[in-house]
Amino acid sequence: MLQLLDRERTVAGPRFNRWFVPPAALAVHLSIGQVYAFSVFNEPLETRFGVSATPIAIIFSISIVMLGLSAAFGGTWMERNGPRKAMALAAVCWSGGFLVGSLGIAAGQLWLVYLGYGLLGGIGLGIGYISPVSTLIKWFPDRPGLATGLAIMGFGGGALVASPLSDQLMSVFAEEPADALVPTWIFLGLSYLVLM
Repeated sequence: MLQLLDRERTVAGPRFNRWFVPPAALAVHLSIGQVYAFSVFNEPLETRFGVSATPIAIIFSISIVMLGLSAAFGGTWMERNGPRKAMALAAVCWSGGFLVGSLGIAAGQLWLVYLGYGLLGGIGLGIGYISPVSTLIKWFPDRPGLATGLAIMGFGGGALVASPLSDQLMSVFAEEPADALVPTWIFLGLSYLVLM
């Protein structure tokens, strides 16, 4: 099964249509773009943990720092191992970040949310950010602006979709948003795993 992710398996045949690649890249970036909708969870997390805004803002800060670090250091790994492995790793880390974070919320352990959404999810963000961009540029050397624009559009569009979706999920799962965090994060984590 893992051989499907090998770099050698990413060589397309002569009749492959390169326009199949942008929707896949867009799906990854739409998923990880959720990070910019994190503020939807600020108040429910403050209520759930009984803390001020600062400890909750640290979750977002860790994830953005990890985005930069994993993109910087994961780029060479991605080039060696190919985009399939990189995007699979991004999907597992990003989705796993939600699942570990939901465990932290359920257990009342903020450090687990830092570890999950912040650290693990942030690694998924960085690898998930560079993989589609790098891949699209290689598939569209004649249209690099279009290629990168499609990917970045997905990253920004992720928040556009995730913000109302998260609000809706929290209203469906419980009367109080703080009580809906765990099922919402589990639902999002599993959904992003499938989408990515």
